[in-house]
Amino acid sequence: MNWDVIAENAPQYVQGAKLTLILAFGSLAISCVIAIPLAFLRNSRVNAVRYAVSAYTLLFRGTPLLVQLFLIYFGLAQFGGIRASFLWPWLSSPLVCVMIAFVLNTTAYTTEIFAGALRNIPIGEVEAARAFGLSRWKLGTRIFIPAMLTRSLPLYGNEMIMMLHATSLASTVTLLETTGVARRITLDNYIQFEPYVTAAGIYLTITFVIVSTFQIIQHRFAGYLNTRTG
Repeated sequence: MNWDVIAENAPQYVQGAKLTLILAFGSLAISCVIAIPLAFLRNSRVNAVRYAVSAYTLLFRGTPLLVQLFLIYFGLAQFGGIRASFLWPWLSSPLVCVMIAFVLNTTAYTTEIFAGALRNIPIGEVEAARAFGLSRWKLGTRIFIPAMLTRSLPLYGNEMIMMLHATSLASTVTLLETTGVARRITLDNYIQFEPYVTAAGIYLTITFVIVSTFQIIQHRFAGYLNTRTG
């Protein structure tokens, strides 16, 4: 065992953990904003709209995230028009490509989670809100969205953990997040066990914080659902 190497590279792990958090929570924040309207469109009465959103979620949930990342990072460079466009300085950046892939992927899952929660809102809650004469906008912002989010908490917590672990794929396109740091230390020092155990400990710690936080949030905001079903 050579833990001195890990101690010497502790600053790299700190920087790697920061990048992991930026990738995970940055993509989750952006995807959440996008997924809320998409969830309503996923339940639209207009077939064309509903099928279009369904096709998007099927595409990104039905293919591996690693393949999506490679298609965006390596595949877009095959098109001369993209290389000549004003977007190329952005699309040639590993960080931007990783964020695009992560956002598109987790938005697909989040959309289905939110859409399912919308379908499970009791009709009585909606009818009661309409009886008070709420406008469509207030009905959405005060009834549908809060009810949707509270019912989505258990599944969305799992999606957050999955997204956190998925950030390890960023190391395949040169980003030094937590797994990338462990890989570099392994290659530089010819040790395998210690770097990856340290990386696993970082992921486990962050996961524990997420799970604990979601348990508190669920108890605070969605406790009435457990009482109702109990």
